[in-house]
Amino acid sequence: MSQDKLLVTFSPHVRDRMTSDRIMLLVVLALVPSMLVSVYVYGFYAIKTYALTILFCLAFEAGFQKIRGTAITLGDNSALLTAILLAMNMPPNPPWWLLMVGSLVAIVISKQVFGGLGHNPFNPALVGRVFLLIAWPAQMTGWIEASTVKAGFAFDTVSAATPLGQVKAEVLTHGEIVSDNLAGMTDLLVGTVNGCLGGDSAIAVLIGGLFLIYKKIIRWHVPATYLGTVFVLTGIYWFFSPDKTLTPIQHLFAGGLMLGAFFMATDYVTSPMTPKGQIIFGVGCGVLTVVIRLFGGYPEGVAFSILIMNAFVPIIDNYMRPKSFGEAAA
Repeated sequence: MSQDKLLVTFSPHVRDRMTSDRIMLLVVLALVPSMLVSVYVYGFYAIKTYALTILFCLAFEAGFQKIRGTAITLGDNSALLTAILLAMNMPPNPPWWLLMVGSLVAIVISKQVFGGLGHNPFNPALVGRVFLLIAWPAQMTGWIEASTVKAGFAFDTVSAATPLGQVKAEVLTHGEIVSDNLAGMTDLLVGTVNGCLGGDSAIAVLIGGLFLIYKKIIRWHVPATYLGTVFVLTGIYWFFSPDKTLTPIQHLFAGGLMLGAFFMATDYVTSPMTPKGQIIFGVGCGVLTVVIRLFGGYPEGVAFSILIMNAFVPIIDNYMRPKSFGEAAA
């Protein structure tokens, strides 16, 4: 055999045509339906929040890499994706400085100090959201009433609670749900309910999520087990205490559960690699979300549950990794 036909290189030895920057761009495209719905519902507020968050995240990414003397990698689209997800996890009309601090935490503290894309142990957008939620709870829960695009441009919005927040407040105050004007299924599906900027339109998130599964960007294991676990556990609780919680279908479509299940719990870097590990991860996220929603102080719970399960990913990967050919049990 001719020696010039042998090439010794480091792994990976099998390369796919799908690159990281293309994957990130496809995920951004999958978020477009949700972005359009948020602009329709919140108008100028949504446009301002998306624009400022993207500006801050890209600036912090490039600035930190410039300081470190490393190559500026804005072209991999990861900072753009983090910015959009962070904006979707914000209230519709946050102050500009809140977006700046959230972008700083998400890009610099949660991602770049660990080495950049591929090295962060926790989802950057969720770290930014949880930091802001703990540090400035009043600003992070300053909801405005969902309306049409006219309301956002005319600056005539009204403060209002989210469906999950309304239920949590009534149960804590009265011991049961007393209102008969809770958000309907149509509003939850379309997204014309009060809440975070981009996660309240279940149908828009679902369209984007199914697009990612169709393009094989994500697998079904995490979103299916995450949503299935929430449905089953909230269904059991609702069966015995229907006056203290929403129906299991409403739990699926309310808050940021759909957005978290399809777009953040499936993050390549912070979720398990094997199908079995992804199932364990999804079930864990579902259990934690239900516990926080039903028994915790917060009405939501998606961000906390995903970040907690992010911490278990190395352990899950260690025990769920496939055995090498010929490997004997210890």
